[in-house]
Amino acid sequence: MAGALVLVLGDQLSPALSALEKGDKERDRILMAEVAAETVYVRHHKKKIAFLFAAMRHFADELRSAGWTVEYVPLDHPDNSGTLGGEVARFVAAWESDRVLVTEPGEWRLQEEIGTWEKSLGCEVVTLPDSRFLASHEEFSDWAEGRKQLRMEYFYREMRRKTGLLMEGDKPLGGKWNFDAENRKPASADLFMPEPLRTAPDVITRDVLDLVRRHFADHFGDLEPFWFAVTRKGAEAAFEQFVADALPRFGDFQDAMLAGEKFLFHGVVGLYINAGLLDPLAVCRRVERAYLDGDVPLNAAEGFIRQIIGWREFVRGIYWSKMPDYAQSNHFGAERALPDFYWTAETDMACLAATIGQTKEEAYAHHIQRLMVTGNFAMLAGIDPHQVHEWYLAVYADAYEWVEMPNTLGMSQYADGGVLASKPYAAGGNYINRMSDYCRGCRFDVKKKTGKAACPFNYLYWDFLARNRDALDGNPRLGPVYRTWDRMAEEKRQAYRDSAEAFLSCFD
Repeated sequence: MAGALVLVLGDQLSPALSALEKGDKERDRILMAEVAAETVYVRHHKKKIAFLFAAMRHFADELRSAGWTVEYVPLDHPDNSGTLGGEVARFVAAWESDRVLVTEPGEWRLQEEIGTWEKSLGCEVVTLPDSRFLASHEEFSDWAEGRKQLRMEYFYREMRRKTGLLMEGDKPLGGKWNFDAENRKPASADLFMPEPLRTAPDVITRDVLDLVRRHFADHFGDLEPFWFAVTRKGAEAAFEQFVADALPRFGDFQDAMLAGEKFLFHGVVGLYINAGLLDPLAVCRRVERAYLDGDVPLNAAEGFIRQIIGWREFVRGIYWSKMPDYAQSNHFGAERALPDFYWTAETDMACLAATIGQTKEEAYAHHIQRLMVTGNFAMLAGIDPHQVHEWYLAVYADAYEWVEMPNTLGMSQYADGGVLASKPYAAGGNYINRMSDYCRGCRFDVKKKTGKAACPFNYLYWDFLARNRDALDGNPRLGPVYRTWDRMAEEKRQAYRDSAEAFLSCFD
């Protein structure tokens, strides 16, 4: 009797993957493939492609060492069809497989494609739940049912209770669920800044770097220096260094930004978790242990754990419960094209130049740079949220649609009209000045509110609120802001609108 074809996708590099657990090493064979279609549906950062291909190749070797028969198809193999469906069909026929086993993908478009395979292949296709997440689709739906608003904070509490992380019975350790109020300190350049662990490319990775240079030279971003870990052992070492060196101060400074400091106290481990090299619950338990052992303060441990079992799980639940309509969200009807400087980093706005510049170099920027610099500007300027979504999906090594789309359309752009966030994360230049030192090196003056010399965030903020009043006026959290606008002299309001119009005309 023929065995099954077990398909392992590029972000499923976990030995505990449900498709592997259901497979039989004696009868079944694993297929892994680098396919062109998955590299160009958005034009992914060169470093992102290199990370995934190198990690996939190393994981294939890990599976072989564990006793699996693995067929690995490189991108430039002469028989590579260029699509996942094409490769599955090719090997189902070659192996005479009686069924396909696959863990559910993280993107709606792939789920829809896989749903057509059973008919086209003429064999059973079994799609299994992704057990690497804490909350199943059904569990999230049960939690969300009947709620007028879906808010991460309340979902997070359920995940704390479910896992027991940082709990004392049914009460949170420290008496509070959330220590975010302690995690908003601006940083200063005289702090010791730990660096993420840098891993030298081995032979396999160097081969991948050569392949990416040949095939993706016109994609966004710098390929080298390439220092990401691409094995489970390397990812675990990078995480341990973060716990030892950066986590103790991560809580205090997780929202801070400094010119010339790309990482501050961040772990740069999201790409390892999202690709499957690190287990999300295991890293949370390691962080909890660091707190219980007295190595890190509670606000740091809680802040990190909330990002994983709270926010990460919550946005996945939003994505799968709201797709496919969610992808079309555009609450403000924004239509302006994404400015070219999002690809070049060539702008006189120092905060944007720094954030986009490091994105180009590292395929990484931390959450406040994404939310309050590139995201805030895009929303204030009225940029088409679908173009913003595609940019984020393309440029960051940790970005997959299930996690990126809700963060962009919901959190960053408020394009979903409040499904995910209670208000738009809109801010003028004062926020960036308070949380960073970017403004010191900028040709625009953050203290000036209007005119050519003023920080564009200042007048874009008020212009955004004014032009979107019909869409936002009922939001109770914005009532005081609109009352401030209404109290302004007409000349002042007009100066904000005129400054914004003059600035934005440069991008039309």
